[in-house]
Amino acid sequence: MKKILITGISGMVGSHLADYILKKTKWKIIGACRWRSPLNNLIHLSNEINRGKIKLRYFDLNDYSSIYQVISEEKPDLISHLAAQSFPKSSFDEREITYNTNILGTDRLLDVIRKCKINPVIHICSSSEIFGRVKKKDLPIKEENRFHPASPYAISKIGTDLIANFYYEAYGLKIITTRMFTHTGPRRSDFFAESSFAKQIALIENGLQKKYLYVGNLNSLRTIADVRDAVDAYFRILSRPIKFGEAYNIGGQYSCTVSEIAKYLISLSTVKNIKIKLDKQRLRPIDADLQIPSTKKFVKDYKWKPKIKFEKTLNDLLNHWRDIISKSKNFPNR
Repeated sequence: MKKILITGISGMVGSHLADYILKKTKWKIIGACRWRSPLNNLIHLSNEINRGKIKLRYFDLNDYSSIYQVISEEKPDLISHLAAQSFPKSSFDEREITYNTNILGTDRLLDVIRKCKINPVIHICSSSEIFGRVKKKDLPIKEENRFHPASPYAISKIGTDLIANFYYEAYGLKIITTRMFTHTGPRRSDFFAESSFAKQIALIENGLQKKYLYVGNLNSLRTIADVRDAVDAYFRILSRPIKFGEAYNIGGQYSCTVSEIAKYLISLSTVKNIKIKLDKQRLRPIDADLQIPSTKKFVKDYKWKPKIKFEKTLNDLLNHWRDIISKSKNFPNR
């Protein structure tokens, strides 16, 4: 039986990847997370955790000893490295944590794998943010586009991307890197724009917020994918890797502005006349305004295409927050 290590299993993507693997395989899942990470996204998997089908291990990318202990003891056959400081906006204020976690943390992980003399298939999660401030003439964004980061987070993911390629070339680790464009759905953190919008609407519907939707930059153009399509893409890489050392752009098929996302979510609300209001604290100093991918390379190699429509993704995201807010009846906004 294969054993897969998912770093960052308590996050949106990690928990959905665990769902997908449980549905499709009999693999044993080792879920790596920090001891202080909230486990809300894993509550529905409590039976699998309690029965040992998913084994949680405490693991911190900023602590070499914890990484070494987990890798040396578990010796996974497959690794999906999803753990990161993943919030671009907060990276402006927490640059050192972002660089240490995403750049040095990835280096620590790959160094431990090399020193433990194991040979797993490794999926490294980079980000579309590495392309940053793209000119219209360069759309859609191909893998060969130049990097032009627009946040410390984006810089850190360039480091992640380059370190992955280095360990492949220098030490022959079986690495494939993904540069996933905007992906969302249930369990998305409220740090991200569309999830913040959905959460605020749920708060408004429960009388916990005035009828204002607070927003940042609404002009950014994004291609939206569903997280459940994203983990299907990751699973294809892990289960039948074609060529190591490759980097792939992956993304959805529906492109729109953040403004259109906000207006669509408002249209789903049971409350009428919700007004959009700018909150300057939600603005980044600079932003990656054009995030439209070319996914031809990945589609060709892995015969993948997104299946879940934009409308379902946002409906499911809003219903996710409605469920949380209706149960708590007192939920902080930020």
